[in-house]
Amino acid sequence: MGATTLFAAAGSVIIGVIVGYVVRQSIVSKQSRSIEQRMKDQLEESRGKGKEIVLEAQEQAARILEDIKREERERKNQLDKSEERIAKREETLDKELSDIREKEKSLAVDVQKVVEAKGLVEELKKKINGELERVAGLSREQARDSVIADARVVYAQDLSEYTQKMMKERRDEIEHKAVDILATAIQRYSRSSVSDLTTSTVPLPDEDFKGKIIGKEGRNIRTLERLTGVELIIDETPDSIVISSFDPVRREIAKGALEKLIKDGRIQPAKIEEKVEEATQEISKKMTEAGEAAAYELGIFDLPKEIVQLLGRLHYRTSYGQNVLQHSIEMAYFSEMIAQELGLRADLAKKAALVHDIGKAIDHEVQGTHVEIGRKILKKYNLNEDVIRAMESHHEEYPYTIPEAYIVSAADAISAGRPGARRDTIENYLKRLTELEAIATSFDSVKTAYAISAGRELRIFVTPEKVDDFGALELARQVANRVQSELKYPGEIRVVVIRETRAVEYAK
Repeated sequence: MGATTLFAAAGSVIIGVIVGYVVRQSIVSKQSRSIEQRMKDQLEESRGKGKEIVLEAQEQAARILEDIKREERERKNQLDKSEERIAKREETLDKELSDIREKEKSLAVDVQKVVEAKGLVEELKKKINGELERVAGLSREQARDSVIADARVVYAQDLSEYTQKMMKERRDEIEHKAVDILATAIQRYSRSSVSDLTTSTVPLPDEDFKGKIIGKEGRNIRTLERLTGVELIIDETPDSIVISSFDPVRREIAKGALEKLIKDGRIQPAKIEEKVEEATQEISKKMTEAGEAAAYELGIFDLPKEIVQLLGRLHYRTSYGQNVLQHSIEMAYFSEMIAQELGLRADLAKKAALVHDIGKAIDHEVQGTHVEIGRKILKKYNLNEDVIRAMESHHEEYPYTIPEAYIVSAADAISAGRPGARRDTIENYLKRLTELEAIATSFDSVKTAYAISAGRELRIFVTPEKVDDFGALELARQVANRVQSELKYPGEIRVVVIRETRAVEYAK
């Protein structure tokens, strides 16, 4: 019973397994067929869409091809029209060229006829003149000279009176116009004239500073006078020192150095040399600023930097007591106004007037007249050739080559001739002092030389290596002899030769 049951159970299990397997295989088979069907459906669908895309692409390609063909037809039509227009234009040009050739032939025929007619006229004129000469017994030139001679005899007095009348009227008119232009220019320019003096005054905080400035045994004042080339007058005015020199640059340097020393309080030879050097640099800077200010005031901005610096040096030069830079500025204004009235080149005349005395900035350093030196300077820095022509004639050293040269010369006379502008005696005095220094510095052994005490003393500093004590005595005698033979001056001039030896060593 038990075995039978066991077999029955085992058979049931086996049958269940078999049935389960069969069922599972059936299910798997159904699923497989379902997937295959779906894949077939999707493949059919994809094929249908592919056909649609291909058809659509073919349609689009057909449309594009049609558009291309249409554009090609339009372009061809345009080319055909352009060719047609070009053909018509060529036809028109050919026709015009043919007409021009016909006209040229016609003109050539007309010219030939004119030439033939002119020849006939000339031949007739010769025949007529020959007949007239035969009848009158005179040649053409003889007849003309005879008529002119007769007219001169008959109308000589009338022609002379008429010519004189015209000359007088024109001269009066020209003189009146010139006076009117000059008067207008002078009236429009209103600036006071100031004559420069030859002394400067430096105020002192108290009288004790005079002793410091003089120094022990006068070494401080001698050093300052030697370095600057001025004369210091100490005892004449209370609480002040007077600086005397005919050279404005020297006076300004000495004044600046003295003011710095007074402010510093330490006055000794080494400090004096330092302050003189500082003052010299400041004066150089002021010169440049003065030149720039003058050019800016006149509206002249294309001058080279070197020319502007030389203009600034004119601020410390005088001519018959008149400041040369101020004189040049005045001339520039006058020249511009006169040139405008006459319709000439006002800018050129103004620039030429401003630089007309540029040579005076270095005429004490270079041989030659200030006009010649100025011409060389302007040529060196490539200024306009017409500017040089306009400025070179203001002292009539060169001929007047352009109208603006007359204007610059007239402006120079106006500026110099203004009441109170110049003093002749001062100019002669300054010229004598300059000549004194020139004589002294012409000797090889002379280092520097200064004319002081209003030209009554010539102080000469020599190079100690070149001149001994006896040589200094001989040099003083030689300079005195040359001054006596070459210059004219009132009274007497004292010649002082100074030989100074310095021994310098450094402790390390």
